[in-house]
Amino acid sequence: MSLVKLSIKGISYSQTQNGAYALILNEVDGDRKLPIVIGAFEAQSIAIALEKEIRPPRPLTHDLFKNFADRFDIVVKQVIIHKLVDGVFYSSIICERDKIEEIIDARTSDAIALALRFNAPIFTYKNILDKAGIYLKANPLETDKESQEIDDVLSNPETFGLEEESNQSGETYTKHSLQELNDLLDQAVEHEDYEKAAKIRDEISKRQ
Repeated sequence: MSLVKLSIKGISYSQTQNGAYALILNEVDGDRKLPIVIGAFEAQSIAIALEKEIRPPRPLTHDLFKNFADRFDIVVKQVIIHKLVDGVFYSSIICERDKIEEIIDARTSDAIALALRFNAPIFTYKNILDKAGIYLKANPLETDKESQEIDDVLSNPETFGLEEESNQSGETYTKHSLQELNDLLDQAVEHEDYEKAAKIRDEISKRQ
């Protein structure tokens, strides 16, 4: 079976399904997207790894794993999403130490959070992408339609592997000034409220 390289497009939060997040992966040499429903904690961890300006005062679980691995000269070489069974994605982390390779089973969200921290490539098999890949419109005029398609994915999580449920508030920050947003971002990071920090950072990014 041939491997297909993936990149991370981003994380989408459903406006209709409270607490549901979709990690959207891009087919590097194609147009298909692979949406994977993940829990709030993993969404925060992945968002922080993507957003270089948010630096937690203390290491998150995935940061701790990275520090531990670095201390013992363990390197994550790649992540492979290798199986899709009953709507659940299964992944493997390919590690190396002293030129000895080990394969570790992991949840896909955890594996990708670690891949980001190790700058490791992410792959899946072609048959998985054929089965679960979707096409999302890139035209800006189709933004509402794309959001609806993602919401459709999130409203049917069994299709794409629901890993964790969470209860999150739908708080928005559109009424705050840019200075207020930056102050709120600093406060959220200081109090280790990384989900809030990620949402504030998204709002700041929209205005820049």
